[in-house]
Parts: sequence; structure tokens; C-alpha cells
Amino acid sequence: MRHVGILLKREFASFFATPVAYVFIVIFLMMSGVFTFYIGGLYERGQADLLPFFNFHPWLYLFLVPAMAMRTWSEERKSGTIELIMTLPVTTLEVMIGKFLAAWLVLGMSLMLTFPLWLTVNYLGNPDNGIILAAYFGSWLMAGAFLAIGICMSALSKSQVVAFILAVVVCFLFVLSGSGVLLDAFEGWLPNIIIDTIASFSFVTHFEAISKGVIALNDVGYFIIVIGVWLYAGLVIIENKKAD
Repeated sequence: MRHVGILLKREFASFFATPVAYVFIVIFLMMSGVFTFYIGGLYERGQADLLPFFNFHPWLYLFLVPAMAMRTWSEERKSGTIELIMTLPVTTLEVMIGKFLAAWLVLGMSLMLTFPLWLTVNYLGNPDNGIILAAYFGSWLMAGAFLAIGICMSALSKSQVVAFILAVVVCFLFVLSGSGVLLDAFEGWLPNIIIDTIASFSFVTHFEAISKGVIALNDVGYFIIVIGVWLYAGLVIIENKKAD
């Protein structure tokens, strides 16, 4: 864990040594405001809640998180610094965890900086702050799932652009699998159990359940499993590249 802590600090500092973290945070905050007030119509709804804010999170993360994750391994491989990292007295697993936690912390900071929206709805009315807190927690878990996929795709390619495109495509499939349009298209010619199974893989399905204030073990466990599986896949890819 000492090695993971050191790597976490190194990776976290690297985000702020370049404009990456600053650009991500600014765009995230700007888009959150646009989606909440203009597209989501926070004032027009006449309800003191953050539902318009959280409804757009899967779509925000779909593009912003892969953009952040694409550099994690691709840059190391392209610049050749990955060979230097592998000569250090740390394991590939420790490096992977350090990179993931550093980026996940940046995502957490971005969410925390949206607290003025929370203050706004409390000023306008009496929202259920427990539900809002649960939604923040679910959003952070979902961001971690997007991030794990992005890191895996970054490990797969030296090109950051290719890593970004692959991550967006894979993440889009996880988001789309729970959409009403897709499920309605399957309804009538696929058994309900199969349709329910497809919907169960959706980030949106599990996030919406948590954002209603119900932090169920199956929803939290789903995101943790997704994070673990994709980080392990990225670890296998890096180990194979190292063997080559």
C-alpha cells in the first residue's frame, strides 16, 4: 500500500502539472450548469431537486472520462517511460491501482466542486438531501466504471486517439443497454428475461436506482465488479505487452 500511495501522489500531481485536470474540471462544471439550468430546466420544473443535474451524468462521462483516461497508459507507452516504471521496485498491479485512484480522485473533486448547485436547491426549497448525497455517491461509482474501461483501452493502444474512440464505443454500449429505445426494439421478439439481463448491464439502470436514494448492494457491487474486471483486463494487457 505504501507503493500505491506514492504512485497515487505521482499520478495525481501529473494531472495538475499539465492542463488536463484543469480543462476537465472547467468543462465538467460548465456542461453541468448548461444541462441543469438550460436543458434540464431546473427553475421551470418548480421542484427543488437535482434530478436534471444527475440525469445527464452518464452522457457527460461518456466523453469526458475517456478523454481523461486515454493518457494513462498510452502516453507511457508512446514516450517509453513505461519501461522505466517497470524497472522500479513496484508491481504492475500497484501502478494500475495508483493510476486509477489518482484519476478517480480528480473525478471526485470535479463532483465536489458542483456543491453550489446543491446549495441552490436548498435555497429554493427543501430537497431530500439524503437522496442527493446518494446520487453523488452513485455518480462517483459510475465515473469509476467509465474510468476503468478508459484505462483498459489506454493500455490497449499507444495512440491516445484510438484509446479514446475505443473507450467511448465500449462505454456507449454500457449506457445504451438500459435505454428505453433499445429495450423497446427488443420487446416482442425476445423473452423478458433476456431483455432484463441486457438492461442489468446498463450503467444508467444501476445509477438511477442509487440516485433514488436506495443504496442497494447489487447496484454498488455491480459498479465495483465492473471496475475490477476492466482494471484486471488492462493489467493483463500491460503484462502481455511487457512480456513482448
